[in-house]
Amino acid sequence: MEGEIINKVANSSLVVFDLEDYYPTEPRVLIDISQFLYEGFILKEKDFRAALSDKDWSVYQNQLVAITCTTDAILPSWAMMLVSSYVQPYAKLVVQGNLHQLDLVYYQQIINNLDFTPYQDKPVIIKGCAKKPIPDEGYVMATQKMMNYARSIMFGEACSAVPVFKRKK
Repeated sequence: MEGEIINKVANSSLVVFDLEDYYPTEPRVLIDISQFLYEGFILKEKDFRAALSDKDWSVYQNQLVAITCTTDAILPSWAMMLVSSYVQPYAKLVVQGNLHQLDLVYYQQIINNLDFTPYQDKPVIIKGCAKKPIPDEGYVMATQKMMNYARSIMFGEACSAVPVFKRKK
């Protein structure tokens, strides 16, 4: 048939790796410990411990939690440790930092535990243009791991992929 449109991408051996497929389905939440401080800045140990003890931590069941302090309070290291000890029995993941840092740790765990053998000796496109907030560092982590398996790696979409890596023969 003359003038037939052929989808060369669909017929190619390219394999797509999409970090969005691994984006967490669990809620990602930020705990601001300034809420447990006197006037948001001063840690009074007895009051701090009492406030933590009174909180219902089960609300974080199966959630991804980042613990931070949004004020300029000067805190001892044990303050974050103590908060994490309360939330850890409920949360799926707990980190100290912001939501971006939570995403980094999450993706690091995912990528470290993924089986990349299906990509062995294949040309791979690490899909870009994500609709979800995939951290750029996640793409770097995926590329580093993928380089041990893939014959070549590109970034983007099949119609406009940027070459990133090609294994030497």
